[in-house]
Amino acid sequence: MKILIPELIHPRALERLRAAHEVVFDPTLFARQSELLAAAQDAHALIVRNRTQVRDDLLDALSKCRAVGRLGVGLDNIDVPGCRARGIEIVPAVGANARSVAEYVVTCAMLLLRYSHYSVGSSLADGRWVRPARPEGHEVAGRTLGLIGFGSIGQLTGRLASRLDMRVVAHDPSLRADAPIDFECQMLPLDTLLATSDVISLHIPLMPETRGLINAERLALMQPGAVLINAARGGIVDEAALAHALLEGRLRAAALDVFEDEPLPSGSVLAGVPNLLLTPHVAGVTADSELRVGELVAERILTLLKTAG
Repeated sequence: MKILIPELIHPRALERLRAAHEVVFDPTLFARQSELLAAAQDAHALIVRNRTQVRDDLLDALSKCRAVGRLGVGLDNIDVPGCRARGIEIVPAVGANARSVAEYVVTCAMLLLRYSHYSVGSSLADGRWVRPARPEGHEVAGRTLGLIGFGSIGQLTGRLASRLDMRVVAHDPSLRADAPIDFECQMLPLDTLLATSDVISLHIPLMPETRGLINAERLALMQPGAVLINAARGGIVDEAALAHALLEGRLRAAALDVFEDEPLPSGSVLAGVPNLLLTPHVAGVTADSELRVGELVAERILTLLKTAG
């Protein structure tokens, strides 16, 4: 059987797939639509990251496809109902990069609570001994982490933060009342969480009801010394409203790993905004997580093809 991989995949996972099936691997193929469509015609499985748009013409071309593997957990680039209607199973790498995302959030919280308001780094090597007139940074111990979304990644983030003696609160209307939680966490209404948290981290999918959830009105509810972290999905935060809040000093700092448009376009409203840490959608990407993600997806795709074959 033929497996089509138009984006990067861990070499160990690629080797395992090649040992069992014909594999067409080209990490730039996602950008060449006509070639991608041609290669998809006889593919029995497709494995993608987040650049390949599995919808419309590509979905129509996958007439023999039985499974779409997603090297990650977000399904924004996949037409899920369209796949299901065609009998194509979707295989996300659920849980494989959770630790990387959780560590990213905790790292950003520690960094931005401490260093957001004064210079660190290369300026010291140039002889500029920049220190605040009075201490401005904060320790995370005793600070409140507010988690919007309390699924597997949100819970792992909260667990790590609790071990640093942070108070953890969360908001997730979809959480079952009897869901087991193995650390102390108080569930709060969204507006209460926004108004009382020192660090707010998003762990929700992008859906019509969550698009623009963190808008100007909700940013205004946050404390002036608060930090906002979004390593979930672009579009949940109103980027223009966030830029305005930071420029006016109404928030301490923010970290964004995901954006409304990716790659982030030149001249973005986020350009030149103070106390804003930007990373290129890499919160879940480490050498460790890439290996786990690749092996998990490869294992499930091989199992599905064996069953189907």
